[in-house]
Amino acid sequence: MTEQTQAKAPDGSPAGDLGRRIAARRVAQGLSRAEAAARADMATGYLRHLEQHPGAAPSRSAMLRLAGALDTTVSALTGGDVDRPPGAGQAAPAPVFTELSRTECGDLLATHGVGRLAVSTESGPLIVPVNYSVVDGTIVFRTARGAAPSLASGSRVAFETDRIDDVFSQGWSVLVRGHAQPVTDRGEVLRLTRRSYSKPWAGGRRDLWVRIRPDAVTGRRIAA
Repeated sequence: MTEQTQAKAPDGSPAGDLGRRIAARRVAQGLSRAEAAARADMATGYLRHLEQHPGAAPSRSAMLRLAGALDTTVSALTGGDVDRPPGAGQAAPAPVFTELSRTECGDLLATHGVGRLAVSTESGPLIVPVNYSVVDGTIVFRTARGAAPSLASGSRVAFETDRIDDVFSQGWSVLVRGHAQPVTDRGEVLRLTRRSYSKPWAGGRRDLWVRIRPDAVTGRRIAA
């Protein structure tokens, strides 16, 4: 697995929900602002305005063109599908299913910051979301002592992350199985804090670092 690095932020600070969603989708597609604007048949300056001004009110036609240029939907760009779980779309007419190589799995793991951790508890299996980073080929995350993710310490666990695109009925998933251990060395804790991709979204005091050393890494992709 490759070490995770944070994607370069778009030039100019996106403002407002619409602007942030447009900018995030554009960066995820690997497009410059000029490239995205050309695809959407709009001026680069207008796209900059949409990304940076909270009060921007594009027409329905402009939103449809922009959604098409970014391979998404108007609903996704405006946040209309935030509370819907992914996967509600219909299957593609001719899906292509492939197994991912270890290198491909590592590359995909290194681009994501939220995954699902599966641990065993006295009351049965438990799956919880965690913000994670990939450092030196291992998965690391920070949690609070006594919180559900801390139950992973000293146990074999499963960790999964994925990306689902309802618009095109395609996506991928990567599954990691390995042994989780708490990070107790103070120097290593400071190093992970400096190199981590993001802080836990849950906030609060979360000073327990846990590292998962992968024993097995597998992945699958479904494309239309």
